[in-house]
Amino acid sequence: MPDALRRRCDQRERERAVVTEMRSNVSTGQASFGEDRRFNGVKVFSATMVSEREKLGDKVTEWLRTNPAIEVRDMVVTQSSDEAFHCLAITVFFWQSAD
Repeated sequence: MPDALRRRCDQRERERAVVTEMRSNVSTGQASFGEDRRFNGVKVFSATMVSEREKLGDKVTEWLRTNPAIEVRDMVVTQSSDEAFHCLAITVFFWQSAD
């Protein structure tokens, strides 16, 4: 096998290994946040309509207010679009004690 082809195959194997490792980390409930930010719950808020997107932050705030026992570990805001729709999502990663 020529060296250039071998290098490309090696690179593809390394890329596959990284993707596999990332997927396995997500399934453990730690994602990329680290041990100090472990979570045992996830809540996703999403909206596609303009009026819903404008109120999404208020919706998250209200949910947090009504769930004082949780400890927020992280929040991720994601925006995705196609030709017709724009979706906004707020994902809340939290820890809820067994108490």
